[in-house]
Parts: sequence; C-alpha cells; structure tokens
Amino acid sequence: MPVSSPHRPRDPIAWCAALSVAFLALVCVRLGLPSKPYFDEIHYLPAARALIAGSDWLNREHPMFGKELLAAGIALFGDHPWAWRLPSALAGALSLFASMRALWFASLSRFATLAYGVLLATGFILFVHARIAMLDGFMIALLAVAVWQCAAAVREPEHGRRSLAIAGVALGLALGAKWNAIPLAPLPGIAFLAVRLHACGWRGIFGRRGAPVPGIRLAEAALWLGLVPLVVYAATYLPAYLIEPVEVGKLGFIGLHEMMLRMQESVVKPHPYQSIWTDWIINRRAIWYFYQPSDGAQRGVLLIGNPLTMLLGLPAVIWCAWAGAARKRADAAAVALIYAASLGFWIVAAKPIQFYYHYLLPSMALLAALALALDALRVRGWGWLAWIVLAGSAAMFAWFFPILDAAPLDGPRAFEHWMWLSSWR
Repeated sequence: MPVSSPHRPRDPIAWCAALSVAFLALVCVRLGLPSKPYFDEIHYLPAARALIAGSDWLNREHPMFGKELLAAGIALFGDHPWAWRLPSALAGALSLFASMRALWFASLSRFATLAYGVLLATGFILFVHARIAMLDGFMIALLAVAVWQCAAAVREPEHGRRSLAIAGVALGLALGAKWNAIPLAPLPGIAFLAVRLHACGWRGIFGRRGAPVPGIRLAEAALWLGLVPLVVYAATYLPAYLIEPVEVGKLGFIGLHEMMLRMQESVVKPHPYQSIWTDWIINRRAIWYFYQPSDGAQRGVLLIGNPLTMLLGLPAVIWCAWAGAARKRADAAAVALIYAASLGFWIVAAKPIQFYYHYLLPSMALLAALALALDALRVRGWGWLAWIVLAGSAAMFAWFFPILDAAPLDGPRAFEHWMWLSSWR
C-alpha cells in the first residue's frame, strides 16, 4: 500500500505577488505629489544629486547605499518627483512580498501569510514610506528579503546554501541603507549557532548535520551570515572613496564610522515631532511629513500607525512570546524576538532625538504577530473575528487614505477630521 506524503498547504505565492502589485499600483497614485521635496527628502535628494555629479558625499551621518538607489532613480528617469520616489515605491512592494514569503516559510499557513499582507499593506507606515524618498524603505525591503531567505533555507535545506548567500548580501545592503538594521543583522547568525548547538550539542560545531539547515556547517554559516554582510556593507562605500579620496583615505574605514557615529549622536536640539518608544507602542505621537497648500490644493501626509492594528498587535506579540516558549512554535518565537530586538535597540540607543518612523521595523514584526494570532483564532473556530479585524484594518486605511496619499483636502483646517488625539496634531 503506497505511503501518502504529509499534507503541505498550497503555496500562496501567486496571491502574494498579486497583493504586492496591487499595493504598488496604489502607492503610485499621486506618487509625484507633492511636486517639491518634503520632510527628509530635503536631505537625501541633494545627497543623491551630489553622488551623480561626483562632487561630494553629503548627509554623512548615514551610510550610502540608500542614497545610491535614489541617485540611480534620478539618473535613469530624470530629476523629477516620480523619479525621486519610484525606488522607494518598488522597495515598498518588495517589502510586502518578501515579508509575506518570510511568514509563509516560517508558518506554512496560507491564511496567516495573506492576512499579514493585508495588515501590512493597510498598516499606514509601510505605505507612507513607499511614497517618499527616504532611506528607511530600502533598509526594510532588504531586511525582509534576508528574513525570507533565512526562513526558506530552514524550510528547504536543499537550497540552503543559495538562500543563506542571498540573505548575507541582503543583510549587508540593509546595513548600507541605514544603521537601523543593526539590531537584526546579527540575529540570523546567532540563531543558527543556537539552534545547531541545541540540536547536536558540541558536535554541531564541526558537523553538517542537524537543524536549522542540514548540510551547512557552522563555519559556512558564519561566512554567509557574518563575513559576506560585512564585505557587502563595506563595498557600498566605494563611491565615497572616489568622491573624497583624500579625506576618506586619511580617516580609514574605522575612522569614517567614528565620524558618522559622532554625527549621529550630535543631534540634541529638541524637535517638535520627537518621541520615544513608549509613545510608539500606543500610537500616540504622529508626524506630519507634509501639510500645506501644494499643486493647487491643500495636501497632507501623516505618519502614524493604523489605530486598530497597532493596538491589537500588542497582545498578539505577547501571545507569540508565550506560544514560542510554551508550545515551541518557532514562527511565533521568531516574530516575538524580532519585535523585541528591533524595539529594544531604541530603548537603549545613544541617539538622543528619536522619531516615530524608527518604529517601522518593530511595527512590521508586530503585524506579523497579529497575523499569526488571527490564524490561531481561526483554527479555534473564531474565524469571524479574524475577518472582522482584517476588514477593520482595511476600513481604517480607507478612512485615513486622503492624508496618507497627499490627496486634495477641503482647506487648512481639514486635518481636524482625522485628529482623534491631540498628540497627532
């Protein structure tokens, strides 16, 4: 009698792609508005233009790769708003796709994967950053690719070497986009070591058997997840050596980073939009990226998290931590760990002035936790509640859409329509 293979849910990759394309199409609505640089575009666009001209390395407190991508957009498509923001739009769609793929390989749950796509697409923060020429979107996209490939290596070890190599390159480029990737960059390598030692004991140090990726020795994992990211990260600075050979050569690579760190820590002047992590987790402090007359109408762009899912995600993270510890659910444990590491970084960071956009990475882990929690509710017969949450997230997104998308507003006081909290003003 033939032995049937274990049931494996059908991969929702086509739905993942469809959601990502729909998200990109929505991001591109009014992508060129406002038609002038706004918020931190005023820093990053001059830096991109200087790279194209080969004249200087501006905005030196941040690494170079994100500005190199902005420069590529301008060089390929011209110096106009669509070209400024198209790289960010593509990065936003890649973030959505890669994040769903990561959760699929981690959980093998079609519902959790697609629910995560809906939650992330309607979570406000990713959408806003997909429409502005800032560095955060590039960092997030590359981190999402790294997590996707690490999860794929565990699930499909026959392709483990290729997946770990891609993950290593993505980690290096994420660090080269923005240093906010630092708390997550070492986690794959540390997790590989911890899981291998737990599975095989000290024999796992030299052997190739056992979890998390059979066939890959620790030394090779250290290459892909340790050395390769550092080499790729260093390579992103090559234009700086071409532009400023005397200064950069004098400082050296370590001295260069000491200078960047001093510049990061030197910003101490209070800012009206500054906030701390306790504000972020309760969705208390918003940032108006833009609010003024532009292109024939009053327009606004508000950065805030979806008021429904940002709060519902908090108990979901706690549930994931419990499910990971008590039920040995690796997917839930990984999500809780990513949230804790990415948020904890900002709790202890020496950067004195912080902003809500630093919550972008933790918020993505939070929404992954919510997707897993909704899937658990569905399995227990509470599927109707899971669908209500998804519909509620979409409804919130639709309600706030005009001030996420720079749509024409009724007048200077139109913003009051959405200001549920005084701290959002």
